[in-house]
This record gives sequence, C-alpha cells and structure tokens, in this order.
Amino acid sequence: MEPANHFTVLRRYWRLLVGCTLAALVVGWLLTPAGDTVDNAKWKCKVAITPVAGAGDTVRADQVLSYAQGADVAAAAAKQLGIADASEVLARRTVTADSPQMLTIATTGPTGPSCSDLATAYSAAIIKGYSDESARSAAETIKKLQAQADAQQQQLNDIQAQYNRSSPADQPKLLPKLTAANTSLTTTLTTINKLANSAQTDAIQQWGSIDARQGTSNLLSSPSRSVRLGLAVFLGLALGVVAALMLSRMDTRLRSRNAVEEAFNLPVIGEVPHLSRRQRRVREPLVRARPSDPAAEAYRSLRSTLLLTGPDTLARPAGGDDRDPKRTAPRPLTEPAPVVLVASGGSRDGRTITIANLAAALAETGRGVLVLDCDFRHPQLHTHLGVGDGPGMAELLSGERLDELDELIRPTNVAGVSLITGGNTTAYPAALVLRAGDVLRRVRPHADVILIDTSPLLHANDAYDLVQHADAVLVTVRSGNVTPEQADRVAELLSRTGVPVAGVALLGTYGRSGRRRRGPAGVAGASGPAGRGGQQHQPQQQTAQPRQSGPAAERTPAPAPERAAEPPGERGGGRTTPSWARRAAGANGDGPDSGGPGGTGPNSTGPAGANGHGHGGDQGEPALLREAEER
Repeated sequence: MEPANHFTVLRRYWRLLVGCTLAALVVGWLLTPAGDTVDNAKWKCKVAITPVAGAGDTVRADQVLSYAQGADVAAAAAKQLGIADASEVLARRTVTADSPQMLTIATTGPTGPSCSDLATAYSAAIIKGYSDESARSAAETIKKLQAQADAQQQQLNDIQAQYNRSSPADQPKLLPKLTAANTSLTTTLTTINKLANSAQTDAIQQWGSIDARQGTSNLLSSPSRSVRLGLAVFLGLALGVVAALMLSRMDTRLRSRNAVEEAFNLPVIGEVPHLSRRQRRVREPLVRARPSDPAAEAYRSLRSTLLLTGPDTLARPAGGDDRDPKRTAPRPLTEPAPVVLVASGGSRDGRTITIANLAAALAETGRGVLVLDCDFRHPQLHTHLGVGDGPGMAELLSGERLDELDELIRPTNVAGVSLITGGNTTAYPAALVLRAGDVLRRVRPHADVILIDTSPLLHANDAYDLVQHADAVLVTVRSGNVTPEQADRVAELLSRTGVPVAGVALLGTYGRSGRRRRGPAGVAGASGPAGRGGQQHQPQQQTAQPRQSGPAAERTPAPAPERAAEPPGERGGGRTTPSWARRAAGANGDGPDSGGPGGTGPNSTGPAGANGHGHGGDQGEPALLREAEER
C-alpha cells in the first residue's frame, strides 16, 4: 500500500483513532498520581543477610523473610531515617530469599546516598528486630525448659533417695531409672545453656558491602503526569493506527477506482469527492447551489465524459440553441431524446443525488432535461429539485393520468430541468413498469435528455424491467458501500440486458483513488463501455474523422443503402443502437462491411457515413476519452 493510501485509510477510520487515543488518555490519567513526584527508581542498592556463625541450625530463612516483610521492620527503618510515613519505605524496598541461608534486600532512591541509607537502615532494622525477637523467643523457651529441668531434678533426687534406701539386692533394679533421669536433666540443662548463649548475640548479620548502582530511568518509569499522559496518547494513537490498518486489510468493500473498474469490468467515468456534513444538508443540487465547489466540478466532469462517449443524440441538443428551457411543450421529433437510466446495486449509493446534479449540469449546456422518478419505494428526487409531492409516474404507468402528461411535467428550482415525481403508489411497484415503454415514447418529445431514477438493482426488479427501454445506463457506486460480489452481480445483470453501459460514477472518494490502468493502445479500461465482456478496442493508424456539429449536421440522415445492412450493434424495436454502443462489436471487424476501425466499406454506418467512416471506427474517440479523463 502506498503512503498516500495509508493516509486515506487513517482519514476513513478517524473515529477509531480518536477513540483509542481518548481511551489511552483516560487510562493514563487514572493510573498516574496527581502532580509530579520524585523519581525513586533512579538509584538501586542491594544488601545480603546471612545467619551468624554457629546459628545456621537455629535460623530459618523463611522465618527471617516473613519477619523482614512485616510492617514493624519498615516502621523501625522509617523511624531511623526520620521518615514519617512508613508506606514510603515499603514502596522502595524488596526482600527476596536467594537461598535457604541468604536474604537479599533491594532498595531504590532518587540519589545514591538516600538509596544506600535506606538499605543500611532496613538491614539494621531486620538484624536488630530479628535478634530481639530471637532473644525474646529464647527467653521464653529457657523459662519453660528451666521449669522442666526443675521437675527433672526433683525426679532425679527422688530416684536417688530411693536408690540410697534400697538394699544392695534392689539397687541394680533402680540404676537404669537413675541413669535415664540424670541423662534427661543433663540434656535440658545443655539446651538451656545454648539458648542463653545465642540470646546474648545476634542471630543474623549483614554479609558483604552494599551494592549501589544507578538505575535505568526512562519514560515508562517517569512519575511525571504530563510525561505519562503524553506517552499514553502516543500509545493510544499507535494502537488506533494498527487497528485501522488491520480493519482496512480485512475490509473487502470497493473504495478505489481500480478496484471498482476491476469488480464491475466497466470504466469509471466520474469521481465525486466525499461530501461534508454541511454539503449533505443542502437540499438542492450542488451544481446550482455551490457552482465552484469541487463536487460540482466533478459532476460537470461526469457530464462532459458522458457527452463525449455517449450517444450522438445526447451530444447534440435536438431542440436547437434558441430552445426555452422552461418550456415543456413537445419539440420537433427529429431524433428521439436519449434516455439515460441511472442505476445502482444497493441503497445509499448516491443514485438520486447524482441524477439531480447531473440534470443541473446538463441544463447548463442549454439542454432541456426531464427527470423521471421511478423509485416507487423511496422517491426522493422532488426534495432535491424543490418540487412538492403529487401525482406523477405512478399515475402515468397505471394509466390513470396518461392524458394529463403536460400537467404532470413540473418545473423545478433548476432552470431547464423538469420533473415527473414518483406519484402516489398504490399498486405493487413491480407491476407499474409494464407500461414504461409507452410512457417513455410519449415523454421523449418533451426534453432533449431524459434521466430515470429507479430502485436498486439488487433490491428490486423495477430497474431490471426499465433497463430495456433505456439508451444508456450509468451505474453509481459509493466508496465503501459495495462488495466485489455485489459488483459482479450488478455487472452480470446489466450484461444480460444488452443495453450499453456508459460507465461507473464513483462517489465519496478521498483524494486521488489511484492511477487508472490502460490497455496497450491507451484506451481506458480492459473492456469497452458496451458492457461486461466487450471486446477490447484496438485502434488503427488512421486519421480520425471529426464529429460534425450544427443543426444541419444533427438532422442529416444516413443514406438508405447504409441502413439496409444492420451492423451487429443494431437492436430491435425500430431504434438504432448509438454508435458508442457498437464500438466493442466493431472493434475487431476486418471485412469491408464491418464498420470497424478503419472500415471504409459501403455499409459503414454512423453520422459520418457519407464518407465511409462510422463512429464504430472513429479513431478520435480514444483521444476524446483521454482528453475527458485529463480534464
């Protein structure tokens, strides 16, 4: 992924970044003490304690460890150092048993002397305290043993007296008792003597000197609240970035231009940037409300591309330059007004807002635009074009108001744009479109361009039934709203209809969505605009015929012999398929009647058929496409 795409991903998941940062900030605030405290981990000291010589049998390391971890030792060390709060001493010391005969005391402090003083005081408190405890315990034991020795002495005296009074014949019987009593008394007196000697000296002692060294203080151990909060913000932001990149990797929805073209197998002919919340609140086309906005320019670019690559009838206003945009009366029917169906795979793909802005952009060129709202489930076009709700397409398609067509065509807040609202739907929406062909034939003379809004292709059957009556289809896709599977299904449905697809309008993009891949000859996309699976356009080295302009050129019919043999692009119903829809079919034509690139046979068709060069072989079209994309 390129660095620019990384920034796009972070912009898309900005809420996740803010959430992770705020969560880390709250956690850091709760875990950090108020104010700036002293760094007690700057110095570290260690001291070892072992039993004194000869006391190894009577001193147990677990007993010494239990005593050293008590609060009495901390209180004694704090008193010796003049520290009022003993909890500070407890927080700065650690006592561990390295072996059965050695304890290690580790202390910390802001300076070397303070750390060493704490280690010395704590070591002395342990030695003195444990020795005092040992002495008190020995005194209590000696007291008990002394009582036991007195009893044993009394028993020995009694046996000795009995032994003296007995006859020489009975004395051997009393001799073992006398010996056992004497032995017990001797043992007790020996134990009392040992305990008395050990109580006079310390049971444990400090071994070696104090090991003092400077600690490795860093940001993680810094007690400053400001430093810790800054570190928490950094860690939270880093966590949010990692989470955003992981979610972007797992998200398969289409967001870039290349991904949309690959999934739909159609060229992206327009990219509309993401609209802000303020722009989305505008209830009229941005092309009219904010003409200089980048989104408005994007819709104009979409209009220009559609005019360059669309049907000839779409590229030339059929009503003439002096046509009144507010007039809804039928115009002279020289050529049927092109019908462009704007479709989308799902909801919230920007279909309705694209129609409103595209209609306003087409009206800027002097064309009369008629918009038909055939989205009978959620009609919204009247809100974007400033028209009140009322009877419309539902009444026309049902036959209730078919004779009142002029009354149903209502002017909008955009000059040159008229609207037939969705109407009051009472029947099942799918049943209304059965009369769409007859209605479209009647409304064609009332405008130069007809735009149709309909329900999503994947949610309803209305659009699929209306496609067959359209001259071109424009697919709208909102960035991040369609999966590759949905795009493939939409492309498959459109390819079955045989109706030419102008391309895809990608909405809601952030910045540049990537460089468009081109074919070997510089033609955009891997397939032509005729739909899914079209043959690739291979232009020949031939001078392009310029497109004729002017009313005379617009109304010049093709010679009869040229219409006799229909090329593969011809469709039934008495209507000729536009030249741009036949490019894919005639791209590889080699025969004299193919009308392909470089085809100069007598049966070549197109507006320039008099010269034997139809638009199916017009070499200027790739250049026009490239020019439109560069603009």
